[in-house]
Amino acid sequence: MTVSWAAYRRARRRSRQAWAVLALLAVSLVASGVWFFTAGQFAAAEPATAGPAEAPVFDGSFMKPVIPAHPVPQGTALAALEGLPVKGRAPKDNYQREAFGQAWLDVDRNGCDTRNDILRRDLTAVVFTEGSKCRVASGAIREPYIGLAVEFRRGSESSKEIQIDHVVALGDAWQKGAQGLTAKQRQSLANDPLNLIAADGPANQEKGAGDAATWLPQNKNFRCHYVARQISVKASYALWVTQPEKDAMKRVLDSCPDQPTLAAG
Repeated sequence: MTVSWAAYRRARRRSRQAWAVLALLAVSLVASGVWFFTAGQFAAAEPATAGPAEAPVFDGSFMKPVIPAHPVPQGTALAALEGLPVKGRAPKDNYQREAFGQAWLDVDRNGCDTRNDILRRDLTAVVFTEGSKCRVASGAIREPYIGLAVEFRRGSESSKEIQIDHVVALGDAWQKGAQGLTAKQRQSLANDPLNLIAADGPANQEKGAGDAATWLPQNKNFRCHYVARQISVKASYALWVTQPEKDAMKRVLDSCPDQPTLAAG
C-alpha cells in the first residue's frame, strides 16, 4: 500500500501530539504523588472545620508561673523559629516518662495539681467535686484541635474524651535536647502551662509524639497559634527542630507572618 507524503506527515504529527499528552499526564501523576506524600495526605483527610484560633495560656487568678529554662523570646514566631538550632533526632531508646518527673505535680505550688489547673484554665462553666477547690468535676470547652463543642464530665471513661496534651510531646522533646536539661527543668517542661492544652482525646492519641512535620490540628484556624506555641516552648527550653519540622512550621506561619510568640505568666 502506498502512503502519500502528506498522510505520512499527518500521522507523525498526531503521534507527536499523542506522546506529548502522555508525557503531560505522566508529569501530572508524578506531581500529584509528590504532593500527596508530603502535605496532601494530611489535607485530604481533613474536612474543613471551623474552630477557635487560640487557647488560654495562663490565668493569674489561680495559677503561679512555672520557671522555664530560658525566657520566651519576644517578637514573631517566625523570628524565634529562625533562632532554633536545626539538627537530627537523638536516639529515643533510653526515653522514660519518669525523666520528666511524676505526672501532674503541683509544680507552681498553688495547692492544685497541673492537670486540674489546666482543666480549670481551659474549660468554662467549671464545677468542682464536692469539698474540693481543685478537682474539676465538669465543664464545657470549644475544643481547639477539632473545633467541636464538648461537655466534660469526670469519670474513668468520659475523662478520656478531653485529655491534657503536651504541645511539644515529651518524647519529641527528649529526642531534641531535653536530655541535656536538668531534672528540674524537665519537670518544668512537663508542667508548664505554655506546653499544655486541654484537647480532644482521640486527636491527642493520634498525635502521639509527633511534631509539626507529621501532625497538625484538624482545626486549621488553630494552626498558627499551635505552631507558635511549639516554637515558644522549644525556644524556652533550648530544644531544637529537624529540617522537615522547621519547613512545616514555616508553611503554617506563611499565612500568619505576624503571629507572636507566647509566654505563660
